[in-house]
Amino acid sequence: MTTGTRRTGEFCWINILTAQPAAACDFFGKLLGWTYVETPGMHLIQVDGEDVGGLFDLADPMTPPGTPPVIGVMVKVDNADAMVEKVKSLGGTAAPAFDIMENGRMAMCHDPSGANFDLWEPKKQQGLKADSSHHGAPSWFEALTPDADRAAKFYSELFGWTSEVMPMPDLKYTTFKLGAEYVGGMLETTPEMGDMPPHWATYFTVNDVDESVRMASELGGSVFMPAKDVPGVGRFSGMASPQGVHFYVIKYAA
Repeated sequence: MTTGTRRTGEFCWINILTAQPAAACDFFGKLLGWTYVETPGMHLIQVDGEDVGGLFDLADPMTPPGTPPVIGVMVKVDNADAMVEKVKSLGGTAAPAFDIMENGRMAMCHDPSGANFDLWEPKKQQGLKADSSHHGAPSWFEALTPDADRAAKFYSELFGWTSEVMPMPDLKYTTFKLGAEYVGGMLETTPEMGDMPPHWATYFTVNDVDESVRMASELGGSVFMPAKDVPGVGRFSGMASPQGVHFYVIKYAA
C-alpha cells in the first residue's frame, strides 16, 4: 500500500468526467465515503481529508463533444513539456502542456494503442498523498490493451518502470514497478472480451467488496464483474455508477 506524497513516476491524481455531477457525488460519497470541497469548475474529491482527485461535469463547454463518462489518471513528472516530446518519440500522442492556474502543469496523452493518461508537473498541488489502504482511496491502476508487449516497452521507457509478466492461466497480466514498489498493472485484451477500447482502469480500496456490490446496486449503479477472489491479492468487483462511470473496488488480502 502507498502512503505519503506520490513520487515522480507514480499515479498521483484521478479526474472523473460525468453527467449529473451532483448525483454522481452522492453515489460515490455513499459508496466510497468521499467528501467534497466545492471549487470553481469542479468538486474536489477527498478521502480522510486528503485530496485525491476532481469530479467534473461532462456538460461543461470545455469538455470535447462526445467525451464518455470516465475516470482519467495522472502520472507525476518533473517536466511536462519534456515528457510530451518523449511520449511522441516513443510512438504515443500528446497535446501541448498547459498550466492549471498555480496548481501545476498538465498534458493529455495517449499510448500507442490509444489508452489515455495525463502528465502532471506539480507546483502548488502535489497530488495524492492519501493512504491507499483506506476505504475509498484509489489504490491500483490497470491498463487494458490489445498489445501488452508494445505498451510495456512504451511505459517502461517513458516512466522508468520495470515490467514483469505474471503467470496466470488464460490471461497475460503484467505488473509495473518503480524501483521496488508496484505502481500498476496491465491486462492484454483478447477478441473474446468484446469491443473494449484501450484504457486505464482505477481500483478503489473498500472495507467489504460484497457490501459495496450490494450498496452500488441499491444506489442505482450496475455490476459488470461479480465479486471474485484472486489468491494472494484479494477480492474485487467491477461496477459502474448510474451515470456510466466504470471502476473497480477491491479488498486486499491480509
